[in-house]
This record gives sequence, structure tokens and C-alpha cells, in this order.
Amino acid sequence: MILSIESSCDDSAIAITDIKTKKLLFHKKISQELEHSVYGGVVPELAARLHAEALPKILEECRPYFKDLKAVAVTSTPGLAVTLVEGVTMAKAISIVLDIPLIGVNHLIGHIYSLFIEKDTVFPLSVLLVSGGHTQVMEVKSLEEIETVATSMDDSFGESFDKVAKMMGLGYPGGPLIEELAKDGDRKKHNFTIPLSQSPLIAFSYSGLKNAVRLAIEKADKEDYKDIAASFEYIATAHLTQKLKKYFKTTKPKTFAIVGGASANLYLRSQIEELLKPYNSELLLSELKYCSDNAAMIGRVAIEMYEKKMFSNLDTLISSPKSSL
Repeated sequence: MILSIESSCDDSAIAITDIKTKKLLFHKKISQELEHSVYGGVVPELAARLHAEALPKILEECRPYFKDLKAVAVTSTPGLAVTLVEGVTMAKAISIVLDIPLIGVNHLIGHIYSLFIEKDTVFPLSVLLVSGGHTQVMEVKSLEEIETVATSMDDSFGESFDKVAKMMGLGYPGGPLIEELAKDGDRKKHNFTIPLSQSPLIAFSYSGLKNAVRLAIEKADKEDYKDIAASFEYIATAHLTQKLKKYFKTTKPKTFAIVGGASANLYLRSQIEELLKPYNSELLLSELKYCSDNAAMIGRVAIEMYEKKMFSNLDTLISSPKSSL
């Protein structure tokens, strides 16, 4: 079995995965949403302190599995430096005490493998990653062959939802709050401009849209917030589908996937599904409970890394906040 740890942001999670069957034997996550909601976003130092409290409590529940562990895996990059180090430090200690290999896992690859928890992999595939920190399109041929073909020039899709929610005083995390508010709103009420609509670039940008929404909020009363939320969600998603349509002119997707915390947005899922119909492309989605950060996806990546003996050096593995694909 492999024990995996996730602490890249504000979720403390540990999982136990069977190497041969890929079966998830244990998975527990402690969220910090309540503690951070009063600040309208994640406070890194607070998150680190909460990880230091939560991770040992979860680990204690894993003791019955210790004798069967063949490796320990941990998210090592990217993420918040002060929270990553909590997981990495714990993983190193477990590696030393149990004398088992250490596996450092890229968090973004973890999101790709959230599609395959307790399943076999399906490659090649095109992937849209939408999260609080990243918006990018990747072509994935295997664990070791991942090419990023488009990324955000500024804010990410998920980050823009969080910031709009904060401007409205809704709390944190903003994605689900904006999605819920938008259900009763008029998507065409506010004529926000689709970012980069005239640009030939296959890239994403949300800073301009976020600013336009800010101006609308300043002029509106709270009764209009639902229309602003709906119009924002509509344009933010249209930006993604417009750029994907341009990309599909040169690369027709056979299998397409949406991953990352913001992939739980049901409106986004429906629009991508509609976009893919002319291409007869299969759409892969993670289970909603595995869209956000979790240790199960880290353990699923670790199975393949273990089989390929892609182990990390105990002395050189450090948490890296900025690494990407």
C-alpha cells in the first residue's frame, strides 16, 4: 500500500491506496473553509498551523496500515510554501521511521489522475485544468509525457470566482457561492466582454472581466447580485469554450477531460459537454468529491511512480510553491 499526503493549500488529507488493485482503502480530509471564510480567502500562516494540528490526527487513524506500506507519497509542488512543507516534513519522517521510499508528487498531475481513482488510466487525452491557482489546457500521453498548450496570462478561472464572491461579501470559497447565486440570475443582464475574443492567442485572461464585474458591483444593490453572478459565470465560461473551439480547429479531441476544483461547476460541465458534441468526443469527469484537493489523487499518481521507481531523494525533496507543468 501507499500512504499519500495532501497539504498544498487549505485541505489536510491523507489516503491509503492498494498498489495492485488501485483500491482506495482509506481517505480522510479535514477542510479549513470555515476558519478562512471570515477573511474572504486563505491565510497561508493560519493554514499551516491548522495542517500541523489536523495531519497528525488523521495519520493516527492510519496506524493499522503501517505494516503494509511500501512507500509514502506527498504533494511537493505547486502550492503555498508554508503549507506544502507541513506535508513534506511528515512524509520525510514516515519515510525514515518505516524505512520506505519517498515519492514527491506534482499537484497538477494529481488533478489529472483524479479521473482515475480506483480505475485504470485512459491515455492519450486532452485536459482542461481549472482551479483556484491554474487555468490551462494540456495534452497528456502518459505520466511522463504532458504538454501544456495554453495557460492563463493572469488570474485563473477559479481565482476569479473567489475574488468576485469576495467583492460581493459572500465569503469563501467563492466558486460554489457564485454558482448557487447565479442559478436565479439573468445571464444576459450584464453585457460583460468576453476576454481576448479578438485575439488569435490560445490563452486565458480573467483580470479584465474581474474588473468589469467590480465596477458593476459598485453600482448595484444586493438584489442585482444574482444577475451579476449569472452574467459573470456565463462570460467566464464562454471565454473558456471560445478558446477551446479555436484550439480544436487544429487539434480535434478524441477524449477530453475537465479537472481541478472549479471543474465541479455544473454550468461549466454542461457547456463543455455541448462544445464537444460536434467532435464526437468522450468527456471524462472526476467524481465531484475528488474535484477539489485530496490525497486520493496523489496516491493514484504515486502507484505509477512507485512502479516506475520514480522515488525522491530524502535530502533534496523540498516543497516548491511555483512549479507547474
